[in-house]
Amino acid sequence: MLFRSRTAGTSLAGQVIGKAIIVDISRSFGEILEVNTKESWVRVEPGVILDVLNNYLKPYNLFFGPETSTANRCMMGGMLGNNACGSHSLIYGSTRDHTLEVNAILSDGEEVVFKDLTNDDFFEKCELNSREGDIYRNLNKILSDKNKRNEIIKEYPHPDIKRRNTAYALDLLALSQPFEPDGPPLNLSKLIAGSEGTLAFITEIKLNLVPIPPKHNALLCVHFHSLEDAFRANLIALKQKPGAVELMDGTILELTRE
Repeated sequence: MLFRSRTAGTSLAGQVIGKAIIVDISRSFGEILEVNTKESWVRVEPGVILDVLNNYLKPYNLFFGPETSTANRCMMGGMLGNNACGSHSLIYGSTRDHTLEVNAILSDGEEVVFKDLTNDDFFEKCELNSREGDIYRNLNKILSDKNKRNEIIKEYPHPDIKRRNTAYALDLLALSQPFEPDGPPLNLSKLIAGSEGTLAFITEIKLNLVPIPPKHNALLCVHFHSLEDAFRANLIALKQKPGAVELMDGTILELTRE
């Protein structure tokens, strides 16, 4: 029997609908467990609502960067599953970029923690006689093959494309240690982000926090005669490192006017 966890259900494409028992975690997994202001991280249960979290963090002058339009109802487990970002993804990236650790239950009931691993940690995991050990052994078998790594990196979206929300981020693992000596530490929480609840049952998430931005903003509105002109201007605008870029087309403007 398959189980898939579900939080607020704000995704538009029915990504987690399938042949499984859907587990609603919004009632029983809604606690903010720990805040570390010195190291700028928070540990939460997956049912915590984004706005509730950021209101809790205000006195510390910190917040969780990725901000969705559904912030008053979306939950952190859903943001992790969907690798959610938001209108300021140019600055803050996606949930995956801020996920440090994930506590999870595997399909056989084993409780695990996915976090940064040293090379020694990784090979110790490969020796475990458990489902967790199976995961790391299979991963090592796949990604130790240079041809497979190159094929994964070739076929996945270019790393410059920041809003590549869902799917299994095997390319990020292929570019991690020990497979790439100069890469970042291997961390399977990066694989959990965007997996839509298909890989494990999440019980806790450790998230990176960032300082609250300045109160004052500036807005620049530019008018164009065509979408093509707007797209070309967007490439120029991105060079100035804006906080956000949004497009309003003729249909939206006409409907608003009417």
